[in-house]
Amino acid sequence: MSDPVRWGILGAAKFAREQMGPAIHMARGGMIAGLATRSADKAAAFSDMAPGLRVFEDYDALIADPGIDAVYIPLPNHLHVEWAKKAAKAGKHVLCEKPIALAASEIDELIALRDQTGLLIAEAYMIVHHPQWHKARELVQAGELGELKHASVSFAFNNPDLDNIRNDPERGGGALRDIGVYAFGGVRFVTGEEPSEILSSRIDWEHGIDATTHVTAKFPSFMYTGHVSMRASPFQQVVFHGTEGVVRLPVPFNALSYGQAEVILQKERHTQSWRFPGTNQYVRQVEAFNASVADPASYPCTLEFVRGTQAMIDEVYAAAP
Repeated sequence: MSDPVRWGILGAAKFAREQMGPAIHMARGGMIAGLATRSADKAAAFSDMAPGLRVFEDYDALIADPGIDAVYIPLPNHLHVEWAKKAAKAGKHVLCEKPIALAASEIDELIALRDQTGLLIAEAYMIVHHPQWHKARELVQAGELGELKHASVSFAFNNPDLDNIRNDPERGGGALRDIGVYAFGGVRFVTGEEPSEILSSRIDWEHGIDATTHVTAKFPSFMYTGHVSMRASPFQQVVFHGTEGVVRLPVPFNALSYGQAEVILQKERHTQSWRFPGTNQYVRQVEAFNASVADPASYPCTLEFVRGTQAMIDEVYAAAP
């Protein structure tokens, strides 16, 4: 049996405390070995979960430590590329929160570094590790919908707090970067297609960030309509509509916290559904990472895939009036 992957976490962000820290702790094949934070109170939450955890006072000390194999980066968006590079150059595998970069060209740099070092560098794009997305892809690509005509995505939550990091333009805030990655990447994952043209891009800018965005796009075999917002009542849904049926995911992105993951197939004379109670996509993501450390090329969500999503985000920004 191989040794567990020893994880270090850069910063004690709320998401790391509530979701990814517990996921790393629960996932097979790994353990939390280190945390970089100057907050004793925040460190206590991790130490209670992982006795023996080593606490570092700065990020550089953690990534330089030989007792750390992989680094999880939950830092503000504008720091992702910088610290992903530093960690990889220090010989650590990297799992970085989305968006891993703020432009597709920055991901090219990470791909080159990955290839140079032979390390696993990945974006924490958890939804593609959830079986509901694999089921949706199976149904669509097996032709259960006939000819795919349209895909639509709605994803919204209400965050009017201007002090919140998601509303800070200097730190990479905005709806597209926060949740547009799911809207675009999810459709690309299921269909295996890339957008051929952004037909319309309407962005509502507030205080320097894209608070709400409406997009229509042409893919090679279907049309796309999407809406993401940080200024609307919480809602999420993905629909794939074909000539012979519809696949719907009513809880596509935040399974467990928003509701139960389910894939619904509606055809003319019958409806089928597949439910996935209790599946934790964050744990599955970490387990996939742990299993791929010995063979980084086997990781199921590559930087090339991530680059495709970021390229679409870049195109949507560019197409907006």
